Amino acid sequence: MTGQPVGGGAVKAFPVARSEARLLVPALMFIALVVAAVASLGTPLITSVATSFHVSLGSAQWTLTVALLSGAVATPVLGRLGAGPHRRATILATLAVVAGSALTVLPLPFAWLLAGRAAQGVGLGLTALMMGVARDHLPEERGAAVIALISVVSIIGAGVGYPLAALLAELGGVRAAYGLGLVVTAAALLTAWRSMPEAPEGRSAHVDVAGAVVLAAALLLVLFLAGERNLWSRHLAVAAGLAVVAVVLLGVWAVMELRSTTPLVDVRAVRHPAVAGANLAMFVGGIGMYLLLTLITRYAQTPHGAGYGFGLTTFVAGLVLVPFSVLGFVAGKLTPRVRTRIADPLLLAGSAVVVGGGFVLFAAARSDLAELFAAMGVLGLGVGGFSAAMPGVILAVTPKSETSSAMSFNYVVRSVGYSLGSAIGGLILAAGTGPGHLFPDDSAYTTAALVGIGAMVITTLTSLALARRRSSETTP
Repeated sequence: MTGQPVGGGAVKAFPVARSEARLLVPALMFIALVVAAVASLGTPLITSVATSFHVSLGSAQWTLTVALLSGAVATPVLGRLGAGPHRRATILATLAVVAGSALTVLPLPFAWLLAGRAAQGVGLGLTALMMGVARDHLPEERGAAVIALISVVSIIGAGVGYPLAALLAELGGVRAAYGLGLVVTAAALLTAWRSMPEAPEGRSAHVDVAGAVVLAAALLLVLFLAGERNLWSRHLAVAAGLAVVAVVLLGVWAVMELRSTTPLVDVRAVRHPAVAGANLAMFVGGIGMYLLLTLITRYAQTPHGAGYGFGLTTFVAGLVLVPFSVLGFVAGKLTPRVRTRIADPLLLAGSAVVVGGGFVLFAAARSDLAELFAAMGVLGLGVGGFSAAMPGVILAVTPKSETSSAMSFNYVVRSVGYSLGSAIGGLILAAGTGPGHLFPDDSAYTTAALVGIGAMVITTLTSLALARRRSSETTP
């Protein structure tokens, strides 16, 4: 990797023994996979929750939104704690909190289910900490490859959790599906207890509590606006006003972070052109990636009576995600080898083009189920490559001590992008639903796909600009 880390010079590595490294790598992968899969459990269960708890679909949607919110808030906080001397304790304590998913299994009212889902979402903040461990305790080349795979695993975890949760829900109900989260979290906690090393000496970290509160309020508004689609269609002025408040809060938070001696996120480092460009690409690319994921899964479950769709059950529709997970993992494994010949920003651009190709395929050919599988596979290939290349762009200019914090901010950006991608898809399809109709016109899916292509064009151009800048910096 090229460039100098922002805010620091060389940092001493603290590698673990080779035998310990062999145990550490699968442990990092397993924990990242578990927290991603557990957080995604809400997606296929929304309808089942609404039926089981006798609540509206909008209320049931919060079983997903509250997990995204708690994850988005916890991620920078855990990233800062993970940069300090108590990283091992932070990882273990966080997994213990995620085990609060027991609230989702017990026969308790709906409010307790939301509390359990919030506890599960906190685990999303561990992904960046896994990257920090890999960068601190593995040789540079091996660490870079593992970090890339952790990033990919955090994406494809949804593809693993979705069909499993749907199958368990069909066999044993909602409680059985959420029970899966409790079991795998317990396994992850045991794995972390046995394998996570202590952080290198000389680290310190203080959490900016006030900054965390302001950021939480801003993200709450952003995710609320992303999830409440009816608010935009029925009360546009209110939605726009809340959006302005969210932007103001984010501005206030940025000023607070710049003035703080112990910021939650090093905003000055985030302003570095490479980091800022990568986060912009992640934001816009995240919108497009999650938009296509939403479109394909919703299209597959639309009943034949709508004039299109395949009427798949939740479980079978979850199997459509299998090509996404498989090809995403393949791309993640191949990317470290390709990085030796192609710069990370160019890999981002190429991956964005692949995702754009998935949109084109979906827009042009979706009359056969095999075509949906193909589009999902192309999406997985692009998302896998994009996710594997992203850490390299950011960490090339980030000191080791700030790995967790820098990647945490990128994951917050990704979470917001995914939420907006889901919301934009819902708004476009709602606008394409005629009066008295339950399902949108088929053409609405084409319109949404064209919007997604536009998002991936922006992502590609942003990534190419990053590549051009890096080339100019390295040219004598």
